[in-house]
Amino acid sequence: MQVADLAKLFGLSAVWGASFLFMRVAAPAFGPIPLMLIRVGTALLCFAPFFMRASVRAGLREHAKHLAVVGLLSTAVPFSLIAFATLSLEAGFTSLINATTPLFAASVGAVWLKIPLKRIQVLGLFIGVLGVLILVWGKLSFTAGGAGWAIAAGLLATLSYGISVHYSRRFLTDVPALVTSAGSMVSGTLVLLPLGLALWPEVNPSWLEWGCGVALGVFCTALAYVIFFDVIARTGATNASTVTFMVPGFAILWGALFLGETLSPRVVAGMLVTLAGTAFTLGIVPRFGRRRVKVA
Repeated sequence: MQVADLAKLFGLSAVWGASFLFMRVAAPAFGPIPLMLIRVGTALLCFAPFFMRASVRAGLREHAKHLAVVGLLSTAVPFSLIAFATLSLEAGFTSLINATTPLFAASVGAVWLKIPLKRIQVLGLFIGVLGVLILVWGKLSFTAGGAGWAIAAGLLATLSYGISVHYSRRFLTDVPALVTSAGSMVSGTLVLLPLGLALWPEVNPSWLEWGCGVALGVFCTALAYVIFFDVIARTGATNASTVTFMVPGFAILWGALFLGETLSPRVVAGMLVTLAGTAFTLGIVPRFGRRRVKVA
């Protein structure tokens, strides 16, 4: 992997880590769904110039049905669920739940598409589940004031991501990444528009909260998608997936610097176990163990 690609992954991790901070700040003012309408709608505006390309418009028309499903599963539903989770959970904690996405993706692939799992991946799934249990231990209360519903929403979001990954691979394999990204933004915006307007807050949020919402769309969605797909094209999906391990670190850092969040030893232990399980599930640990990786 080139140094430039490592720098892109590092920057992408910082931006995606900041998304949990932005949601933590703005979600209470807007509400989860209106905030995600701002996020996806702003990202759609950023992608608007690409609609001038005939190839993009043709791709959107040809694959409209599948793009609508992907937009629902990869954008509208998980974004809203994660925003809901940030109403009750710290930014760093929510990012750790989000880091379980590869675990759900592997499980969905095995159950739905009958993709066989290697022994090391099965071990990774067990380790990852153990890590999640450590994370949520003592927090899984569904009574008033408990974090149970927020944790459940975060896990459902990662399940939705996992389903969308395999749906895309099955029905949109040969579709350019730009078309898939733009299509998911269109679909997500159309789904969130009526709900977002119906639930729009009566009191106009502050400039800070508006800024967080716009930043979510411009930097954490539109720009991040472009960078991520570029890294995938240049280095492969496995190398790009290592961003999973860096995002929680930045989310925890931003939460500590700007929101005064702290981590208990139990959460740190859960983080380490969960990320270890994710590494085994992705096959990253054996890959790095077999050969030396050069940075050139």
